Amino acid sequence: MKPVLREQILTILAAIPPGRVTTYGRIAAMTEGGTPRLVARALRELPDDHGLPWFRVITASRRLADHPGAHEQRQRLVAEGVLFDARGRVAPEVLWP
Repeated sequence: MKPVLREQILTILAAIPPGRVTTYGRIAAMTEGGTPRLVARALRELPDDHGLPWFRVITASRRLADHPGAHEQRQRLVAEGVLFDARGRVAPEVLWP
């Protein structure tokens, strides 16, 4: 991945406000040449001590992606006031931007 694209993704990630979520695709659309898969890759490659709100990124279906950190992700989102419906989706009103 080009360093410029990675920097764009991480800058957007840092801007997601608490209590809001965005999708891999929305982040990709805000970059120059990014795709949802590249966004996911950039998040997977974050170092352990990064401090960025990776947990605020969800799938286009407004669900959590299936990954080892999904339980922690859900806990962090709930702690910020993000609610999930019976199908595991977040309300469209919390989508950012």
